[in-house]
Amino acid sequence: MITEEKKTGFLPHNCILEDRKTLSVSGVNDVDSFDEQTIVAITDLGELTIRGEKLHITRLSLEIGELQIEGNIAALSYADIAPKTNSFWGKVFR
Repeated sequence: MITEEKKTGFLPHNCILEDRKTLSVSGVNDVDSFDEQTIVAITDLGELTIRGEKLHITRLSLEIGELQIEGNIAALSYADIAPKTNSFWGKVFR
């Protein structure tokens, strides 16, 4: 049996923030960068930036799209991911 997520390639995306200390994110495709102040995760709905202090990734499973973070979480923000293009002009104007 093939689930709807497998057919569309789209993982359900949820964020659960508990007491601004623990963040659970589902629907994560990749982690672009991370340090103690900023973590950038790639989701189907855009680039998710988590800002704070003493941030640590406690769990990352890209197979099931889960990310868990602990620390002092100050902000969550999204940026749309620009569509990738292989055209000459798309490469020139990146």
